[in-house]
Amino acid sequence: MGLGVAAINTGNNLLYLLSSMLLGLVVVSGILSEAVMRGLRLTAIVPEEIHAGRPALIGATVANRKRHVPSYSINIEVPGPGEAGRVAYLPRLPAGAERLATWEVTLPARGRHRLPGVRVTTRFPFGVFLKAGQVILDEEVLVYPALVPVPAELLRRIGGSGSAQTRRRGRGSELHNLRDYRPGDDPRLIHWRSSAKTQALTVRELEADTSLDTRIVLDGTGARDPARIEARLSEAAALAAHLLRAGALVELAGPGILVPLGRGRVQERRILTALALYGPRARPGAAAGAAPGGSPRDVANLREIRIGIG
Repeated sequence: MGLGVAAINTGNNLLYLLSSMLLGLVVVSGILSEAVMRGLRLTAIVPEEIHAGRPALIGATVANRKRHVPSYSINIEVPGPGEAGRVAYLPRLPAGAERLATWEVTLPARGRHRLPGVRVTTRFPFGVFLKAGQVILDEEVLVYPALVPVPAELLRRIGGSGSAQTRRRGRGSELHNLRDYRPGDDPRLIHWRSSAKTQALTVRELEADTSLDTRIVLDGTGARDPARIEARLSEAAALAAHLLRAGALVELAGPGILVPLGRGRVQERRILTALALYGPRARPGAAAGAAPGGSPRDVANLREIRIGIG
């Protein structure tokens, strides 16, 4: 009888011991995982351009702000459906160190959207319990229209002949004139041979390449066919980018939209932004027939391309 009671007590003691060890394991795991998560800071790195339907590379700087304690087994995850899954894994991040994590995100439509966001998780130290932080980096971004090749019809229209080119001074490749140097002139335009002959600095004036200067007009309201308007806005974006990267002056006009004449990278951003935010029920503003921007000298050389949006 005594041996039976002793066996039962021994079994109970083992059970209590195992329960205590498991509880201790949970406590230690919670303390260590909390130490891993503490002091971690994520800073988003968002690309300057995000286009609808095209994977965009998103990044985050993961920094361990603790002074002495490293962090182990760090997962960067996108929660929820769609883009969900682990996007980066850092086995060890020393105290005071930073690492770069990158992943791809595809946003299907133009306009303003929020990124899916990420959260930091860890299974340190035993790989049994998951410690997860709150979703962060779910900031708002502007998505430009989808990238498409410029339709051949539009290329023919901007490259076809039919009107004589107007020659004027500007940023081109052909020589327009020679004149004396003035403060502020680009030193690369100095004509050294003429300067040596006249014993005075002489610069070249170039002819502007005006054949591509274009006014893009969105023709219609786009209220009848959503699929059509998206396709046409993508074509307008592709055409504008093509022309601006070729050095042309470009203007965008349409119902409730007007981006005055301009050139270069800044103008490309203006037009892409206007197209990204364009809607069939845009508030009243400049119509397709509104007076174009820019100086009269520039406007006189514009060719007009109309894109029907329905």
